Amino acid sequence: MAAACFLSGPSPLARPPPRPRHSLRRLAPAAAAGPPAGPLALPASSRRPLRDLVPGPVAEAARRALAAAAGPLVVALASAALVLGDAGAASAFVVATPRKLQADELATVRLFKDNTPSVVYITNLAVRQDAFTLDVLEVPQGSGSGFVWDKLGHIVTNFHVIRGASDLRVTLADQSVYEAQVVGFDQDKDVAVLSIEAPKDKLRPLPVGVSADLLVGQKVYAIGNPFGLDHTLTTGVISGLRREISSAATGRPIQDVIQTDAAINPGNSGGPLLDSSGNLIGVNTAIYSPSGASSGVGFSIPVDTVGGIVDQLIQFGKVTRPILGIKFAPDQSVEQLGLSGVLVLDAPPNGPAGKAGLQSTKRDAYGRLILGDIITSVNGTKVANGSDLYRILDQCKVGETVTVEVLRGDKKEKIAVVLEPKLDET
Repeated sequence: MAAACFLSGPSPLARPPPRPRHSLRRLAPAAAAGPPAGPLALPASSRRPLRDLVPGPVAEAARRALAAAAGPLVVALASAALVLGDAGAASAFVVATPRKLQADELATVRLFKDNTPSVVYITNLAVRQDAFTLDVLEVPQGSGSGFVWDKLGHIVTNFHVIRGASDLRVTLADQSVYEAQVVGFDQDKDVAVLSIEAPKDKLRPLPVGVSADLLVGQKVYAIGNPFGLDHTLTTGVISGLRREISSAATGRPIQDVIQTDAAINPGNSGGPLLDSSGNLIGVNTAIYSPSGASSGVGFSIPVDTVGGIVDQLIQFGKVTRPILGIKFAPDQSVEQLGLSGVLVLDAPPNGPAGKAGLQSTKRDAYGRLILGDIITSVNGTKVANGSDLYRILDQCKVGETVTVEVLRGDKKEKIAVVLEPKLDET
């Protein structure tokens, strides 16, 4: 800048003729338009040989100083142009980087956008009578999630979401609300099907996938309405397969459950678990948490199990599941006796086991406990506890004859039992 100041002032050796003055505002467009035409980037009309301005040794010294300072001077002029120049000049130096998402982020955003219209919000209403006015009111006693199963208006959710409801309401993604009717439910597997009368253009069923070929580590996505919030997406991976949990309603074990670390909180129950292609692979049903909030251990009923149950509920309104017709002792009681198997506490005479001759636990005339039959295997498959018995029965059909091996006293006997359907639930 010293050279620039020297050239802009009058020389003590000669007074050059006056030349045009150029402000930074006028130089800014020229500097922004392209590379400078000369060392000072002055307009062509004002460029004159240095020897015409100052003679002799002074001109030579100035020329060398100017050449050394040409680079910093151009930068200084450009910076000044950004501050003092117009917006057009500044835009030539400022480059706005567009915001971009990675491929996996775009896939997640697209999955949520495509499948959110299929997820619904379910409100469970119960009738309560005011203690003072005796007015009968409908009070929300719970909520959960669900999803559209088909274009006929069938909604799939958990049984514990609708349990004890006098009225049910389903809110679609566009916030339209519909009264829902219960088509059927399966307490043992915690699955329920509702029906709403909504226009078909508002019903977008989820594509149903397969859960038999799932792998630990693959990505999964859970969509629901936790804590009553609007649609929420959580992501994670499959942490384990073939887990077993108990039904909240009956205590009967649910086998082959999917374990995931995708956050599942109160209100997520009944919502879908999706794979990376957006296919339904499970129904979120429970979490393991001492505090009641997500601890990274969630469970989903596999879609292969849910599909068969939903088809039966839609077609028949109930699930036909075979039973032995017995009541058995807790597993801990049998273990305390040093035995392995299922101890029959009661086998009603009108039930399948009672008809076949299985003996119940009873007391004699002196009050002493006489143990009933202890089931040790069914169809050759070992039975160590109640879960084993349920697992075997889930693979059987109504009307099928099974061979039950029991320990009666000190002897083992084999008894043929014809399985009967479970009584209708109300």
